[in-house]
Amino acid sequence: MRRVIRKVFRNKVFDRKVVLITGGCAGIGRALALRFAQAGARLVLLDLDQAALDSLAQHLADHHNAQVLALRCDVADAQAVSAAVALAVERFGGIDVLVNNAAIAQSSPFAETELAVFQRVMAVNFFGALHCTQAALPSIRARRGQIIVLSSLSGFAPMLQRSAYNASKHALHGLFDTLRLELADSGVNVMLVCPGFTATDIRKHALVGDGSVTPQPLPLVGKVYSPQDTAEAIYRAAVRRKRLLVHSNVNWTARLLARFCPRLFERLLLPRLSGLKPS
Repeated sequence: MRRVIRKVFRNKVFDRKVVLITGGCAGIGRALALRFAQAGARLVLLDLDQAALDSLAQHLADHHNAQVLALRCDVADAQAVSAAVALAVERFGGIDVLVNNAAIAQSSPFAETELAVFQRVMAVNFFGALHCTQAALPSIRARRGQIIVLSSLSGFAPMLQRSAYNASKHALHGLFDTLRLELADSGVNVMLVCPGFTATDIRKHALVGDGSVTPQPLPLVGKVYSPQDTAEAIYRAAVRRKRLLVHSNVNWTARLLARFCPRLFERLLLPRLSGLKPS
């Protein structure tokens, strides 16, 4: 009986809730849009590709009877984010869940990476999440909702030739761990998500040192999750309002070694995780 009650509860948690997902057209963002639509949520999707947004919105409406507001928005632009969030609140009355998913990758040695690359990666990965959270927070607080932030395995276990990307993910932990403490009495949940290697297109569009896109997709190492696998794990963690989700085949090993045995981590795991040696 308890199992049945829990199952019914899980199926109703996000029914009619308003879920805003950045980077919602592809990869984990798209998979999350589909999963929350299946749960009955109303969706606000932000991305840069309007045609892809319109196509996904039509698919969600046709196959899941979902209400969707699909907006072209660069999360690095604070004014554009503010306008998009205002439209979402006007359309649906508020925001219950914010998923800060939009991100870009980088792969180049620090000494060969131009300042503009660091600025662009931070603008999207860190300031994009900051802009969206600042804009949506009043509504989320009023609804006692939650903020979900897509970090990475590199948020606690650094990878070689990813200095800009690693820095942006570490910055997310600093910001949102602090925000969680400040919102402790508000009823708002803040969850950081650290996926491992997931088969998305972000690795195909990583920036190299001069700001161009890598000619070679970043390597995937070890067990690789599908976007649907990761989205399902995030959805279930959101139902439970967890603080941290580490979804990776090397999660606790890498995390513990990186923190308590850094030399051992650097010798045994770092080259493999960075894709510089065979797994």
